[in-house]
Amino acid sequence: MSKEKTILIVDDVDINRIILGEVFDDEYNIIDTGSGAEAIEILAGDTDISAVLLDILMPEVNGLDVLRAMNKTGRIEKTPVFMITAADSEDMLMESYNLGAIDVIIKPFMAQFLRCRVDSVIELYEHRNKLEKIVEKQVARMNEMMRSLVETLAAVIEFRDCESGEHVRRVSLLSEALMREVSNVYEEYRMPEAEIEKIATSAILHDIGKISTPDQILNKPGRLTAEEFDIMKQHTTKGCDILQKIPDVMDAGVYRYGYDICRHHHERWDGRGYPDGLKGDDISIWAQVVSMVDVYDALTSERVYKKGFPKEKALSMIKNGDCGAFNPKLLDVFEDALEKYEKKHN
Repeated sequence: MSKEKTILIVDDVDINRIILGEVFDDEYNIIDTGSGAEAIEILAGDTDISAVLLDILMPEVNGLDVLRAMNKTGRIEKTPVFMITAADSEDMLMESYNLGAIDVIIKPFMAQFLRCRVDSVIELYEHRNKLEKIVEKQVARMNEMMRSLVETLAAVIEFRDCESGEHVRRVSLLSEALMREVSNVYEEYRMPEAEIEKIATSAILHDIGKISTPDQILNKPGRLTAEEFDIMKQHTTKGCDILQKIPDVMDAGVYRYGYDICRHHHERWDGRGYPDGLKGDDISIWAQVVSMVDVYDALTSERVYKKGFPKEKALSMIKNGDCGAFNPKLLDVFEDALEKYEKKHN
């Protein structure tokens, strides 16, 4: 009968590995080693291991070191570890639990009792891992549906704004590149990759409020009057009103970022923006990022009221403050982010 599950036994005493191997050999494939360092290499590989029986006290690389390595790689979340030891040090046992060991078994042990405990935990982990995979697939499907909804909403604005639909795509992708760059360079702006991806999706929604802007203002070829500009500025708050009506169909993070970006992507570093007159880092870093990217894309794109500027001219205008004030740290990394974006998407 083929054995589908594998147990890793780690103990520097040969006889202990032999005894433990005989307890599980009838149903499990057995991998054994007397070296903690070798155990770490095995666990770092692609081998599908159902459980680890791990001695605490070993020379050079001990059981706690193995647990620490499993924590670094995330293996501890998927693979149950049983500490097998004759030691009764309370500190070492507690550290084992703190590092993710599922159980501690004190030698000498009862073979049948050990077998039942290990079998039960392996079955529990297998069931949990299957459920996690199902949930991951469902979440991925929901995220795909949510992004489609976001892109559909944005497309409505693009069609009304006489754009090809590429503006929101460029703003999303370049915002992702700039957000990743500022996150890598500045500790105070550091964010997990998953959150940066949500920000990129949320950036698509930055102008959703323009659905409420009259066509004669939205597509006016000449300069807006003061009254018309006041109406145009309302798209920031109108976008928030729209999002408030559909929060349940969006990822909570995308909704939160999208709401903030809609409202604040026209705020300025010097406090002279709208609608709230926020200043400096009172403006969220993601709204600052989308603001800069939106201005750059507007400068380099052809619109009903102007020709597109060359890249170098647009960068010069942004740096010189011709288009409002921006965070100096964003200005420092923008060109690097733009270069990476262009290499990836051009």
